[in-house]
Amino acid sequence: MSEYDYDLFVIGGGSGGVRAARIAATHGARVGIAEEHRYGGTCVIRGCVPKKLFVYASKFSEEFEDAEGFGWTVGERGFSWSKLVAAKDQEITRLEGLYRRNLERTNVEVHDSRAVIEDAHRVRLLTTGQEVTAKYILIAVGASPNVDTSLPGVQHVITSNEAFHLNELPEKIVVAGGGYIAVEFAGIFNGLGVDTTLIYRGEEILRGFDMDLRTMVREEMEKKGIRVILNDVFTGIEKHADGSLTGKTKKGETLDAGQIMFAIGRNPHTRDLGLEKAGVEMEASGAIKVSADSRTNIDSIYAVGDVTNRANLTPVAIREGHAFADTVFGDNPWTVDHSLIPTAVFSQPEMGTVGLTQEEALSRTANLDIYKSAFRPMKHTLSGRDEKMLMKMIVDADSQKVLGVHLVGPDAGELAQILGVTLQMGATKADFDRTIAVHPTAAEELVTMREPTERLRG
Repeated sequence: MSEYDYDLFVIGGGSGGVRAARIAATHGARVGIAEEHRYGGTCVIRGCVPKKLFVYASKFSEEFEDAEGFGWTVGERGFSWSKLVAAKDQEITRLEGLYRRNLERTNVEVHDSRAVIEDAHRVRLLTTGQEVTAKYILIAVGASPNVDTSLPGVQHVITSNEAFHLNELPEKIVVAGGGYIAVEFAGIFNGLGVDTTLIYRGEEILRGFDMDLRTMVREEMEKKGIRVILNDVFTGIEKHADGSLTGKTKKGETLDAGQIMFAIGRNPHTRDLGLEKAGVEMEASGAIKVSADSRTNIDSIYAVGDVTNRANLTPVAIREGHAFADTVFGDNPWTVDHSLIPTAVFSQPEMGTVGLTQEEALSRTANLDIYKSAFRPMKHTLSGRDEKMLMKMIVDADSQKVLGVHLVGPDAGELAQILGVTLQMGATKADFDRTIAVHPTAAEELVTMREPTERLRG
């Protein structure tokens, strides 16, 4: 009989933890998992899934307007925030049930409790006080929204967590932040008819993405009526007797709103987890230090997902959890390649990207050919909407290998997924050139751009 209660105990029931638990169990491991909130984690419960549903809802305002150009007459219309929230909650409940059933189907023992680490092989369940032992412990607790706790009046702001459960839609909102969460929620609220302002401390939104795309998305957001304030931050927030808010900024702006939402980053959710007691090394940010195979400095403790701050995306956490389980329990060691990750920002307009930005490519490669095309999508030739699509390809001029592809426009995220396959296979510009176009589509532009718009030589 084993000296441990479990071969593996997972702390955190999000996408990465659940995948690791299930795969380890299919390899024959005795697995337990603990989650203090709801199974599915940030992505399913309070992140990308409900957010994408809200994005869909917010786009109907423009769809109704565009319909007239195609001969449709759209009658009186209205929107119910409460109906959207209720429908979203119903879908999230369904998904959480699937996560639980999939765990139970693979004989993973589920604990509805916060769990903390006591030492390299012991975990305590706070709901019951029970201690369990495991040969291996996997930490997959994710991250939580960051707010500036030193800001006067910060107790009056909401984060993305609360945005999904507002009792009513405000007439005005200010979103603080310039990352994908801030940009996506600004688009959501604007599309639902809310007077929306985005305030960001940097010179341009969406830091880390290609500059051409960053600029275009911001310009298109402004066309849609979103006010974007750059190079500025809040210095204080005041709440009035009627519940409304007034924010003061460093540059002297006075911003009145029904809600102020902070989306200024996320912190690894490691506080009070017992990591220090177990001797697990962490970064100053609270992120857990891990090796390529997700092992901490303690041989029996691993970590995957946002808590490691490697690439904070749900599919990455899933891959890391799978790799961990195969390596430790499946006699099939492998690691996740974080160098080429397709991703999408569900801004309005949408953004999809894979590979190096122009700025990154210039730091690694002396000679580049840049192919870029901006055009009006076919749909808008009849709708009359003043919105363009951008496609950009970055090519190593010497080897002709495609280093990055970046898109802004309808279905950019869907395209990025397929483009990720081509770049993973090492596609060259010639591979794109000899591929026959699908006409009429926006994507055909990717295989018909023949001459570089810019030649950069070191």
